[in-house]
Amino acid sequence: MATIKLNTEGFKEKVFNYEIEKDWKYQGNLPAIIDFYADWCGPCKMVAPILEELSKEYEGRLLIYKVNTDMEQELAAVFGIQSIPTLLFIDANGEPMLQPGAFPKHVFKKVIEEKLLLPAKMGDN
Repeated sequence: MATIKLNTEGFKEKVFNYEIEKDWKYQGNLPAIIDFYADWCGPCKMVAPILEELSKEYEGRLLIYKVNTDMEQELAAVFGIQSIPTLLFIDANGEPMLQPGAFPKHVFKKVIEEKLLLPAKMGDN
């Protein structure tokens, strides 16, 4: 599965409906990474293929969404996105962590393995 582009409506349905909920409440049941990007942004273009690879590597265990901040300005404003790319990491418990910047693949993998995915139970291989 590839990364999934989200508009504001899709975001409210799949991630968080900020018009209804006052407090953060993740709608999904898998950990997620949301990439706030723009087509003209150099670092965003650098991160895009890494996120595509990760979406395939972690298929069924992690969702990767993309939000174009030029087209979804309201959504970018709700999260106070000042610089792009900014990544919203959501762990297995639905807790959000906003992090600006472009990262190399090994950093994404470390965050995914250590922070986002539930630790494997003893005996699970």
